[in-house]
Amino acid sequence: MRQMNLMLLLVITVGVIAGGCATKEYVRGEVETSEGRLSDRLAGVETSVEKNQEMLAGHSGEIDRLSTETAEVSKTAQDALDRAIAAGKLAEGKLLYETVLSDDSVRFGFDKSELSREAKAALDAFSSDLIERDEGVYIEIQGHTDSTGPDEYNLRLGEQRAESVLRYLNAEHGLPLHRLSAISYGESAPLEENSTREARAKNRRVALVVLK
Repeated sequence: MRQMNLMLLLVITVGVIAGGCATKEYVRGEVETSEGRLSDRLAGVETSVEKNQEMLAGHSGEIDRLSTETAEVSKTAQDALDRAIAAGKLAEGKLLYETVLSDDSVRFGFDKSELSREAKAALDAFSSDLIERDEGVYIEIQGHTDSTGPDEYNLRLGEQRAESVLRYLNAEHGLPLHRLSAISYGESAPLEENSTREARAKNRRVALVVLK
């Protein structure tokens, strides 16, 4: 009987030891698996961070360019805001954004104020974005020219081009006339000195200042 008890105790002891070893192996395996998963996740995060850094680096030049352009036209935008506030046109007295359509995108013929196909396409895109925002806004349309020709002539030409944009926005996209105004700066507010063909092309522009 004693021998049977000893044998039973030995079997139980061996079972406990074997079970303990199995449990340790299982725990060790689970830890190693978790560590592997964590390592994979960290690697994925690092890759994502690197991609984001590359994207930011790639866009930094574009952001700088847009900031520079905004600074260059901010004086005329502030003029528009002051005029709208003085006329009681705004609900909140805010400048939302400005869109500058240069001669590269809004091509007017020489001594012409008619909108080209490219000009209409640019204004269609502008209007679609505006309608999608669904905000009650006021828009001042500013006509600018280069310095070629007399001051009075350029002032009149800038006004004619701004009026062409105003009529198109109203007729084709239903923007109400009481929320639109046109004004000409002529050659008085250049973005760059009119010393090169490229500079003059930039100065020949229509700016749409969106206010609220």
